[in-house]
Amino acid sequence: MSTDTMTKKTTDIQRIMKLIPHRYPFLLIDKVTDIVLNDSAVGIKNVTMNESYFQGHFPEKPIMPGVLIIEAIAQTAAVLVMETLGDGAGRKLVYFMSIEEAKFRKPVLPGDRLELHLKAIKNRGQVWKFEGTGMVDGQRVAEAIITAMITDPD
Repeated sequence: MSTDTMTKKTTDIQRIMKLIPHRYPFLLIDKVTDIVLNDSAVGIKNVTMNESYFQGHFPEKPIMPGVLIIEAIAQTAAVLVMETLGDGAGRKLVYFMSIEEAKFRKPVLPGDRLELHLKAIKNRGQVWKFEGTGMVDGQRVAEAIITAMITDPD
């Protein structure tokens, strides 16, 4: 492994918005830390009561929808891929292809700091596969295996 691959770095919200096209209300990560190129990363989502989805999910007991936790895992994966590709990424997009073995273990609530631990398990050309785990206060709240494809936006 090269030194670059082992270097850990952090990507802030400004850099995230340069790497992936998502915007409010669908940008679901605030920061990505512990990036090891071509290998792993940790996405951070600070969940607040101001999230638009809490108006309907559920007004009396706000819970972050599981599908949005999976989407946040996928956005973390997209940032890892784009950081790994570096300047060669250009205007490429990372498209979500599949979700396997998704499990939701505990609700994610306003005030939680959701950590999205991501590990690359396969990279064949344009297709990447990842294990993702959502954690709150050291406890697993969700997990899934996702597959994504890198493509040109045209």
